[in-house]
Amino acid sequence: MSVKPVIIGLAAAVAIGLSFSVTAADTSSWKEKTVSGETDEAMHLEPDYENGRDVYEVCSACHMPEGWGFTDGTFPQLAGQHRPVLIKQLADIRALNRDNPTMYPFALPESIGDAQALADVTAYIAKLKMNPENGKGEWAEGTPEFEQGKKLYADNCVRCHGDHGEGNVEKFYPRIEGQHYAYMLRQFEWIRDGKRRNANPDMVEQIKNFTDKDMKMVINYISRVPVKKEDLAPSADWKNPDFD
Repeated sequence: MSVKPVIIGLAAAVAIGLSFSVTAADTSSWKEKTVSGETDEAMHLEPDYENGRDVYEVCSACHMPEGWGFTDGTFPQLAGQHRPVLIKQLADIRALNRDNPTMYPFALPESIGDAQALADVTAYIAKLKMNPENGKGEWAEGTPEFEQGKKLYADNCVRCHGDHGEGNVEKFYPRIEGQHYAYMLRQFEWIRDGKRRNANPDMVEQIKNFTDKDMKMVINYISRVPVKKEDLAPSADWKNPDFD
């Protein structure tokens, strides 16, 4: 049976952060945390889409009814993210494998429900259409910084995140195309500097020598990669009819 959420108002949906992630001190347990525990349980449950919509009401106060977050990066865009990635990040926050003290109380079972609720709400979020005007970096296509970011992405990121940032469902690699520049930049820096305890150690190793300028250029590039039209909302003015 699905567990209905406790609706707790504006503070209740503080950012789910998505993820590229890890710290060197915790590398040995990353794979276990990815495939076991509540993540594994929720992945094997049949989602109740209607209950997922109800649970998402808690999240919508910060991530917005459309799941778009904010272009300034305060809260990430969740819409269209791979369901396994969403499950893992929620489960990691609940299990204190990812530090997010603001969100932690609102991710707990008493706030949103048990593993079934995770299965439900992530199924709902994954089907939301994405913001067609995500937050982007400062360098337009054709500038030297854009081209260098493109090269950095090809040399360092494409193997895991895909040719256009589509991610990998089976390996829990997040979809980063269409994500807000400022949010990705913050997460990239935290991963590089060892502040994301649930990050993939392979990524930490891959980006450890990135300068701040490298970081900005590669994130600028991926923030500008076009998302397939069928995955986008019809306009930036679109409103989620489930919350009218």
